[in-house]
Amino acid sequence: MAHTNESMVSEFVLLGLSDSWELQLFFFTIFSIVYVTSVLGNTMIIVIVSSDSHLNSPMYFLLSNLSFIDICQSNFATPKMLVDFFVEHKTISFEGCMTQIFLLHSFVGSEMMLLVAMAYDRFIAICKPLYYSTIMNQRLCIIFVFISWAVGILHSVSHLVFTVDLPFCGPNGVDSFFCDLPLVIELACMDTYEMEIMTLTNSGLISLSCFLALIISYTVILITVRHRSSSGSFKALSTLTAHITVVILFFGPCIYFYIWPFSRLSLDKFLSVFYTVCTPLLNPIIYSLRNEDVKSAMRKLRNHHASFWKN
Repeated sequence: MAHTNESMVSEFVLLGLSDSWELQLFFFTIFSIVYVTSVLGNTMIIVIVSSDSHLNSPMYFLLSNLSFIDICQSNFATPKMLVDFFVEHKTISFEGCMTQIFLLHSFVGSEMMLLVAMAYDRFIAICKPLYYSTIMNQRLCIIFVFISWAVGILHSVSHLVFTVDLPFCGPNGVDSFFCDLPLVIELACMDTYEMEIMTLTNSGLISLSCFLALIISYTVILITVRHRSSSGSFKALSTLTAHITVVILFFGPCIYFYIWPFSRLSLDKFLSVFYTVCTPLLNPIIYSLRNEDVKSAMRKLRNHHASFWKN
């Protein structure tokens, strides 16, 4: 990551969520619980899917990969935020800031594509059940995961390649708890209008296209389920509800930030908290509490460990 001759900023100051010590202590307690629960919950899903042969299906393979991305997203900025609650001067190096931007956009882009892959899996399972095992084979699932990571990394690199060489020579205060790309771009000592449009176009294109693909897929699936009355359809509807809930809660803040990325309100940093800290918790909560197969596998694993310790 090379700096230009004009680039004199070696670190950025993170202004955080609040200057109040009482509020920071409160945030530390809440976000510590959310962080630990998120990491443990997603790790539990990966362990359960890996250890239970009944969950050896494309849907759960994709779900475990979603959990892995959520673990990564939980760790790109949250640990530093928790430490910074006890630090008066919250700083991050230029390299650390660029790394945060790269990781965030890589994980978010990958998760978007993986959610589309999960929607396709449900579409085939419900709309073309006779062809499900033929179409959704292990090779296709691995391809989906590879494409998800490839798109996420390329999406991130396309942002970073222009950001690293911006001349940062003036103010270095980022009004957030992590290096948010639009906020960092605004600090450059040049007219960043073209960069802002490029960022909006790049991020908006991937988020809106994925969201529209998901909306169309789930609309078709829901129409198909509505015309059936079997018990399997009710189970499918329950699974779909979990998927749609994750999609709405994930894409809601995401699309909001990409539509108004450079016109920030005081509420935006708290939406950033939800997006970066709380979103990874949605996966284990929604899929664990609404999915009977996952809950059954959890009970089986718990009973197995209980009998092991008794012996």
